[in-house]
Amino acid sequence: MRRPGPGAEGGLASGAGADTWTMTVDALTDVTGLRVGHATRIGDGWLTGTTVVLAPEGGAVAAVDVRGGGPGTKETDALDPRNVVRTVEALVLTGGSAYGLDSATGVMAWLEERGRGVRVGPDPHHVVPVVPAACVFDLGRGGDFRARPDAGTGREAVEAAAASGSGAPVPEGCVGAGTGAAVGMMKGGVGTASAVLESGITVAALVVANAAGSVLEPGTGALYGELAQGRLDCPAAEVHEAARGRLAEAEARNTVPPLNTTLAVVATDAALSKAQAQKLAGTAHDGIARAVRPVHLLNDGDTVFALSTGARPLAAEDPLALNEILAAGADLVTRAIVRAVRAAEPVEGPGGMWPAYGELYEKG
Repeated sequence: MRRPGPGAEGGLASGAGADTWTMTVDALTDVTGLRVGHATRIGDGWLTGTTVVLAPEGGAVAAVDVRGGGPGTKETDALDPRNVVRTVEALVLTGGSAYGLDSATGVMAWLEERGRGVRVGPDPHHVVPVVPAACVFDLGRGGDFRARPDAGTGREAVEAAAASGSGAPVPEGCVGAGTGAAVGMMKGGVGTASAVLESGITVAALVVANAAGSVLEPGTGALYGELAQGRLDCPAAEVHEAARGRLAEAEARNTVPPLNTTLAVVATDAALSKAQAQKLAGTAHDGIARAVRPVHLLNDGDTVFALSTGARPLAAEDPLALNEILAAGADLVTRAIVRAVRAAEPVEGPGGMWPAYGELYEKG
């Protein structure tokens, strides 16, 4: 697997047999045609938001795999390979728990205005946009339990996605659906990553890291996700001890229950069937399990979507051609969770206190 250049600054990648090099931004938007937009609400009781992944016009093949015990989702049944919907025009990731799923209504309205959706009548604008959505629990983290995304937030996020350029960098950290995210007692957020495989196929992931479990190895403070990637250096013992004190202080202060969820979107430009996309969504959960422990608890709603834009065919003569995409998807989810945690910023306010990894382990 060929990884692109460093972080969101971009890099160069090429596929096997390619005669040109292309810029990458190490983000979900490296899958050509996908765009990402955030709507962020902070202050006056707010700490939440919505993120929209907008597919190319005409849609993308989509699937989902839900493994958390407390999911909050909308329109996920439509993604079952046995059902009629073949493609979707957008996915919604949102804060606000089940209330925040209303943000998908704003995305549906935006799509309907452009005639994008499942055609159900003779007029080109007789469409029903199918907009699968999943939510994270962040209620009350800004101080106001009733401050949560709605249809207007969803419209703002899809408009931001549409206005972004092709292959645009994706803001990470405390933005969009990651605004109020937390991992254990530490601040979570949005992270993304991508890779170009030896076959030339692009695979990418975007996550909202908001887990009831921890991303930290308790004995050292190392990130589980970095250990899984082979990074073995750990924080100094005195740094880890000070961080543990700060996290204990946060636990004693915070009153919002740990009703959390990690969401992910794994995308590829390979042409996948709905069944193959569902397999990709399922194996991508391994990436969460490498970065968060424990995972898939009853108070998590861990949900992974998979998208295929279909620009590159899989090798028809190789029944195992999907394997490299499955392996890359899980690896990229792990890397995206690490990036989400490293990009997060600390929050302290009326709803609670969530230190960030950077202030705990990287100062000085």
